[in-house]
Amino acid sequence: MKQGDLVIRQSYGGDVLFRVEAIRTEYALLKGTDYRLLADAPIPDLSVVRDPESTSAVQQVRIKVNESLRRMQTDRARNGGITGESRSIRLAQQQQSAPYFEVPGKVLHLDGDGNYLKKSMQLYNSMQVPAQGLHIHESQMADILYRLLPQVKPDIVVITGHDGVLKHRAQNEMYGLGSYKNSQNFVNAVRIAREYEKSKDSLVVVAGACQSHFEALLQAGSNFASSPGRILIHALDPVYVAIKASYTPFRETISLPEVIHGTISGIDGVGGIETMGRFRVGMPRPKATSGS
Repeated sequence: MKQGDLVIRQSYGGDVLFRVEAIRTEYALLKGTDYRLLADAPIPDLSVVRDPESTSAVQQVRIKVNESLRRMQTDRARNGGITGESRSIRLAQQQQSAPYFEVPGKVLHLDGDGNYLKKSMQLYNSMQVPAQGLHIHESQMADILYRLLPQVKPDIVVITGHDGVLKHRAQNEMYGLGSYKNSQNFVNAVRIAREYEKSKDSLVVVAGACQSHFEALLQAGSNFASSPGRILIHALDPVYVAIKASYTPFRETISLPEVIHGTISGIDGVGGIETMGRFRVGMPRPKATSGS
């Protein structure tokens, strides 16, 4: 076994596929390949996976991912790419001489995992969501946000990476931030975002990873967060929520049942509060320009 190998944990029934990040004397540090989870495990408990697509864990995840992607594509296609038809959009569609143009909400995505960031940016691009992404360690996210928010001026901020409930924690300490690997870092970043923009409708904040402290993230100012049931969330769940916010009209509330049901993890993985969308339309369509 070596760094970079794909493995499963025998004691957990091979429920999650991991990549070996580092090997210590008696145990290995692991990162989930599909789930935003940090873990460690005794080396004898690990089995190397040669054909990951043949494992039941990966096959089940692929089914859920495909269902979520279909929902995203349906939302994007509805009403010409708009999730809810407003009076201004109907008017624009009727004005054939002055067709409307779309202005989806802009996303700033901070990710503690470079591989997940790459997948996330590919999905934003395929869904035509303007997005800027940065791979940064969770402990540095608050400082980076403080500098970036005035420059990027996003409509939506995604703060994610890796997290998890510590195995060796004090009894009855599930609700203490000290019992989580990165929830405190996420909370710090959310607070910076809220200092920059207090209105939850002007700046939509999506925060958290696997098993993150859902209540603390909401209290810090997140609109959407993980994980109400302290479960594993899929790497693309925060992206799905951000895309939903980006394409929901600014006069309409993002449907909580729709956005939660649309994620791969469901209501135990992601929750949130009523929030207005960030999508707008304009008229007439700008003429193509060159130079500058």
